[in-house]
Amino acid sequence: MGTANGQQPSAEGASSDKLRHVESMSELPSGAGKISGINAVVLGDSLAAEENDLIFPSSDFSANALVSSPKQYREMYERSIKNPAGFWSEIAETFYWKEKWNPAEVCSENLDVTKGPVQINWFKGGKTNICYNAVDRNIESGNGDKIAMYWEGNEPGQDGKLTYSQLLEKVCQLANYLKSLGVGKGDAVIIYLPMLLELPIAMLACARIGAVHSVVFAGFSADSLAQRIVDCKPKLVITCNAVKRGVKPIFLKDIVDAALVESEKNGVSVGLCLTYENQSAMKREDTKWQPERDVWWQDVVTKFPTKCDVEWVDAEDPLFLLYTSGSTGKPKGVLHTSGGYMVYTATTFNYAFDYKPTDIYWCTADCGWITGHSYVTYGPLLNGATVLVFEGTPNYPDSGRCWDIVDKYNVTIFYTAPTLVRSLMRDGTEYVTRYSRKSLRVLGSVGEPINPSAWRWFYNIVGDSQCPISDTWWQTETGGFMITPLPGAWPQKPGSATFPFFGVQPVIVDEKGQEIEGECSGYLCIKKSWPGAFRTLYGDHERYETTYFKPFAGYYFTGDGCSRDKDGYHWLTGRVDDVINVSGHRIGTAEVESALVSHPKCAEAAVVGVEHEVKGQGIYAFVTLVDGVPYSEELRKSLIMTVRNQIGAFAAPDKIHWAPGLPKTRSGKIMRRILRKIAARQLDELGDISTLAEPAVVDQLIALSDC
Repeated sequence: MGTANGQQPSAEGASSDKLRHVESMSELPSGAGKISGINAVVLGDSLAAEENDLIFPSSDFSANALVSSPKQYREMYERSIKNPAGFWSEIAETFYWKEKWNPAEVCSENLDVTKGPVQINWFKGGKTNICYNAVDRNIESGNGDKIAMYWEGNEPGQDGKLTYSQLLEKVCQLANYLKSLGVGKGDAVIIYLPMLLELPIAMLACARIGAVHSVVFAGFSADSLAQRIVDCKPKLVITCNAVKRGVKPIFLKDIVDAALVESEKNGVSVGLCLTYENQSAMKREDTKWQPERDVWWQDVVTKFPTKCDVEWVDAEDPLFLLYTSGSTGKPKGVLHTSGGYMVYTATTFNYAFDYKPTDIYWCTADCGWITGHSYVTYGPLLNGATVLVFEGTPNYPDSGRCWDIVDKYNVTIFYTAPTLVRSLMRDGTEYVTRYSRKSLRVLGSVGEPINPSAWRWFYNIVGDSQCPISDTWWQTETGGFMITPLPGAWPQKPGSATFPFFGVQPVIVDEKGQEIEGECSGYLCIKKSWPGAFRTLYGDHERYETTYFKPFAGYYFTGDGCSRDKDGYHWLTGRVDDVINVSGHRIGTAEVESALVSHPKCAEAAVVGVEHEVKGQGIYAFVTLVDGVPYSEELRKSLIMTVRNQIGAFAAPDKIHWAPGLPKTRSGKIMRRILRKIAARQLDELGDISTLAEPAVVDQLIALSDC
C-alpha cells in the first residue's frame, strides 16, 4: 500500500489532529447549500445527490441523540483515550457483577511481540455472566413482559415472539438439559442452526452455564463443519432437521450426519446430536435418524425446569469460538471472552444506533457470523432491546419482503449489508416505494465498505432522506464496531465509516510500520487494546501473534487498507491479504484453491478477488488442468460444484479462467498481483513481468480471458 501527502506524527500524539475536522463541524451552520466550498444537505430536507459531500444531521435528530454534537463526541473520545480504565469501568459498573474486578488492574496488555507474548485482559478477576445481564437483568428491572424477540419465518405469515420472561424460561430449559448431559464451564458446543429463535436461545443457554458456544453458519458444507468439530471437540452438536430458504429446502441434519462421520475419521467422535424439528421445512418421519446418537429437541428440552442457576465466570473466561477464514486454508478459531466483550458490544450498539427503549431493531445478519453474535443477540439484549430475527431471504417471495417486514413490525433501526442494498437497488425502487417504511429512523451497513452510489440509494430511497446511516467498520476479531458514524453527532460522507468509536485508536502506517498523519493511504492498524478485542486463536496463539501482531510490532494489524481524507474521515479500501470478502463472508483464497485442487482433473489453482456489482467482491479462479484434459463447460460446472460441496454455496467461484500456466517468479511464488490485474481487465497496469519464470504465460492468460 502506498502513501500520499502523508506526514510523520508529531510528538503530541495523533488524536487532536484527527479530530480537528470534527471540532470544526460544530461551527458550521445548519441547512443545505454551499458551505466553505462544501456541497451539503441536511437530514430530511432533500435528497443526497452525487455532488453532495456532506449529509448533516437535522437539529431535531441531534437534539434527541445520545451524542448530539462533535464537541460532546470529542470530550467523550478524548477521555476514553486518556483514561480508558476510568471510562470503561464507569460503563461496566452499569452491568451486574457477582464480584468486582480489581480497580487497579482494569486493563493489562502487551501488543508488542518484541516484548513478550501478546496478551490482553479487561476486568480480570471480575465475575459476571452475559446471559444474566442480557435476560435476567431486564426482567428484574421491570421489563419481563417486554418483547425480547420477534421471529419472522421464511413464508409470509409465519411468525412468533418471546417476551424477556418467556425467553428466560426457554434458555433455562435448554441450559438444564445441557447440564444433565454433563456439559459445563469451558466445554464446547457446536450450534448449526438456521435463524430460528432456538439459535439465540442455544447461545444464551451455553453462556448461562459457562459453556463455550461455536456457531457454524448453516450454509457451510459437511467438510467445513467437520473441520470445526475436529478443532474444538464439542460435547454435542445442536442442529435442526431442515430449513427452507425461499422455495429451496436445505437438509441440515444430513450435512451434520456427514460431518460427524468425517470428524470421527479424524479421531473426534461426538456422542450426541440434539435436533430441533422444523416442521415447516421437513416432517419428523422423513428425517434420517440414528437412535443411539440423535435426540429430538422437542422430546427432551421441554421437560426440564424453567429456572436454572447462573454459572458466574471470570471476565476473561471464554464466551464463544467463531471460526473465520484464514489465508492458510485452515479456519481460525477466534476466541472472545466474557466481560470485555459484554461491555463493548452493549456500548457500541447503544451509541452507534442511537438506541431508544421504544426501538424495534432488525439486523439481517445470520448468527453464524460475528454480526449475529454482537448485534442480533448480545448487544441488543444487553440494552433491553426488542430484536427481530428473520429466517427467510430478502427477495422471497419478492424483493419487497424486507419493507413488508419493516411495516409489519414497525422496525425503527435496520442494519444490513451493502450486498443486500446493491441487490435490492438492482431490482428497482418500486419494491421499496410500495411500502410505507415511515417507522425507520436509523439505517446501518455492515460487512464491507459501501460504495457511495449504494449509500445514496439506501439513504434516499429506503430512508426517504430521513435516516442517518451507521456505516460501521469492524471485524470478527474486534468483537464490535471500531470506526462508525454516531447518528446526530457529525455530518456523514457517503461511503466513509467516518471516525473511531470510543477507546479505539486507529492509525494508518506505511510498509515500514511508520504512522502517517494527514491525508494518506496505507495499512490500517489499531494502537492499544479495547474491551471487545479477541484474546487468541483457539489452540494456536502463535498464529494469533503471527497473523495480527507481527506485521507491525506494537499494533493490531487489521489486514485492511484505509485512506484518510483531508478532513480526517476514514475510507476503508478492502483486504490487503489473501482473504476475499464476498457478501460480507470472509473466504480464504487458500480454502477455495484447496477445494479446486482436490478435483481429479485440476492440477493447480490460484484464486483472487474481483470487484462484483452485487457481492462487493467475487471469486475469480485461475485453473490449470491435468495434462491432456480438455477445457469444457461440464468441467467448469464440476469444479464449481466441488467448491460448493467442500466449503459452501457462498464460496463458489464466479469465474473459472482456464490457465495453461500461472505467472510465477523463478522461486515458484505465484504473482497474484498480475492475476488480479488480468481478472479486473486492467491490462495496462500489469507492471514489470520480467521477473517471471515464463513471461509468455501472461499473454496466454489474456488470450483465454473470455473462454
